Amino acid sequence: MSDFDEKTRVTVVQPQVPENSGARNDCLVVIYTKEATLLGKRFVLDRNPTRAGRGADSHIVLDGDSVSRRHCHFESRNEAWFVVDDGSTNGTYVNDDQISSEHRLDNGDRIKIGPTIFKYLSGTDVESQYHEEIYRLTIMDGLTQVFNKRYLFEAIEREMIRARRHQRELCVAMFDIDHFKQINDHHGHLAGDFVLKELARVVQSRVRRDEVVARYGGEEFVVMLPETTLEGARQLGETLRSKVQENRFVFQGETIQVTISVGCAAVADTDRTATEVLKRVDEKLYEAKRTGRNRVCA
Repeated sequence: MSDFDEKTRVTVVQPQVPENSGARNDCLVVIYTKEATLLGKRFVLDRNPTRAGRGADSHIVLDGDSVSRRHCHFESRNEAWFVVDDGSTNGTYVNDDQISSEHRLDNGDRIKIGPTIFKYLSGTDVESQYHEEIYRLTIMDGLTQVFNKRYLFEAIEREMIRARRHQRELCVAMFDIDHFKQINDHHGHLAGDFVLKELARVVQSRVRRDEVVARYGGEEFVVMLPETTLEGARQLGETLRSKVQENRFVFQGETIQVTISVGCAAVADTDRTATEVLKRVDEKLYEAKRTGRNRVCA
């Protein structure tokens, strides 16, 4: 090939990296996924467009029945990134809202593709944002944005020491969604994810700043209640139960009926670990389920 031919070939190739230097480090970080190997993974947006889907030819390959073969793509225009839905069957979501066709991304936006949630990071300090996000993954649940089980155990054991030192009450409430499997089976897993997120929002709006809300398991949540008597915990449990029952859970135009069962217990002098406390709370939760669900046992 002559020098002339080589130069001609280079000039007609479209650059994969956007021309603006600020976007060259922009990336997507996986903050929630059913695929363990993907959690925390960073996808630098160094291709324009960057395609995501179930197909092997995608730049970001995702598993799951709710992911289309060519689901969506990320496209840079005038120093901004857009997510564009490629006619996917189940839609692309930004910050819990389904996009009609495309959406301009802002730093910190959450993009949901099937069961996987990405966080979009941009700007001059992307590296520090990424490390901060990785730290958040160690203490937060990526789907519901409440604390995770690991943080909960540490928080309860810290609070047990403080409660004993100052001779103060400490209670724990645990609740889960009644017949959650039926919600998933009837409405689909995307609807189930929506219910979990909306439930977390309802609960967080009713607790105090010093009370810790955490996702304990699939559809189980725990609220740690410092300086709260068992009767106070029972009353809060009843408030949460009532608020959830009254709340309208509407996903893609369809209303989903949601109720919860709640168990409460006070930390005893004999409790030495969070596991001991949570075991007794769990027993009360299952008592609520055995005796009819949509109720509180303390």
